[in-house]
Amino acid sequence: MAHEATERKDLHYNCVGIGVGPANLSLASLLHGHSQVSTLFLEKKAAFGWHEGQQIPGASLQVSLFKDLVTLADPTNPFSFLAYLHDQGKIYHFLNAQFDALPRQEFRNYMRWASERIPGLAFGEEVLSVDFDTEFVVRTDRRTVRADNIAVGVGTRPWMPPQAEAGAADQFHVNEFALRAGALGGKRVCVVGGGQSGAEAVLDLLSRTGDELPRRVSWVSRRANYFPIDDSPFTNDFYMPCHSEHFFRLDRATREAFNSKNVLSSDGISESTLREIYQRLYVLRFIEGAHDVFALYPNRSVEQLTGADGSGREIALQHNDQPGRQELIDADVVIWATGFRPAGPDFLAPIADRLEREGDELRVDESYAVRWDGPADRNIFVQNATRGQRGLADPNLSLNAWRSQRIADRLRGVRSDEQLPSFIEWSAKPSLGTEPTWAA
Repeated sequence: MAHEATERKDLHYNCVGIGVGPANLSLASLLHGHSQVSTLFLEKKAAFGWHEGQQIPGASLQVSLFKDLVTLADPTNPFSFLAYLHDQGKIYHFLNAQFDALPRQEFRNYMRWASERIPGLAFGEEVLSVDFDTEFVVRTDRRTVRADNIAVGVGTRPWMPPQAEAGAADQFHVNEFALRAGALGGKRVCVVGGGQSGAEAVLDLLSRTGDELPRRVSWVSRRANYFPIDDSPFTNDFYMPCHSEHFFRLDRATREAFNSKNVLSSDGISESTLREIYQRLYVLRFIEGAHDVFALYPNRSVEQLTGADGSGREIALQHNDQPGRQELIDADVVIWATGFRPAGPDFLAPIADRLEREGDELRVDESYAVRWDGPADRNIFVQNATRGQRGLADPNLSLNAWRSQRIADRLRGVRSDEQLPSFIEWSAKPSLGTEPTWAA
């Protein structure tokens, strides 16, 4: 059971974290044992949770188990995934299981384990506002605390397009799949979204049998096909610290073009999931003779939904290559696997006009501290909310520990050693015969 943080008499901390997801849980793990940095991490949920509505049996991580809370920054930290396995007495069993990819439910269980052992985490306490006088004043629904620094790690929120009808009983975001997709037997279900989440929903629905199998599963994606994630070695160099540093120095237009061009390096579908779906389609059509139980519609966008909640929907699709051709499909339930957006830190409203912005993001420095007009030794760190400035790895688990280490170093007044850079020279080198700009 997650424990409550013990309140300090002076209610003052070196750092108050807002949100306890993977990002701030990583920061709390790396600061554990450094008593010179007093911390309090606040989370409005009653206990730790991580995409609970998407904990579909059989779903797995798309990243290495080493990309846990701490290992890539501090492999000796007591809150690593290996430490979790050892503490639970199942490290040999895990090795013998020979998982090709780490089950997502197990990674959730690992982070929950860490959250129950790290001191200074307070669950069931919502932050209402953050103001500033000589230090940050953090007001919650229970108390007021003060801090030299704050670390915002409130994660993301589900996003649905304007065509969706929020609150309708026959439509929901894939983030609620495990909670709302139980009774779909005999119904026409449309899944919208061609990423991993959409693929997992389609696989789960088509893997059902008997009365639990939907009447038809339609799968719509704007992408030209159901593309795999690019998990090749050189592409994975995009998810190293050195590339994040290179990306940070580029101009905004170049960064935006890069993210758009290389989105499949983070948002493609695992090949194992694609293989399972294709094999299931084969079984349904050619072995079981279920010719009308699925329909695949890539390279299309949803233009409009008509019909009433509970009486069926007609979905108008626009083909990307044939803009004059519209297709209509019917559905009883629509599942929007349309991604997530950074959760807005509304509690920063009292100081919002003092914070610099870059587009929809808060502008940060090299240590993920927001640029603002306050004192240099008073920092607002933001986690998992700078994809436009730090690249595709920012909302990904890949650089979670490294980013937290950067923040922890700033709080401690130190600089940890970096790992060796990529084999690839990301930035242009000075021309031969010219003096490097960094030379004394």
